[in-house]
Amino acid sequence: MSAAVMVVSSMLAVAGAGAIYRIARGPSILDRVLATDVLLAIVGAALAVDMIVYRNLDYLALLVAISLIGFIGSVTVARFVTDRR
Repeated sequence: MSAAVMVVSSMLAVAGAGAIYRIARGPSILDRVLATDVLLAIVGAALAVDMIVYRNLDYLALLVAISLIGFIGSVTVARFVTDRR
């Protein structure tokens, strides 16, 4: 299981670095918002992996809050963009 955790952690780290790069260099605000949503999903996945490895539910409320914030933020931006056109 240790090798699998290392592989998943490295994949999440690379994905997080890519999302942070897109947030910094995104050509438009929509790219930055989408990258922020992806980064929230990556953080949620990292919390889920941590809970699986250590067999606890300490971060469950934080995981739910992060998921709700990401969803509500994405829906808000999508509605704002469609109303502007």
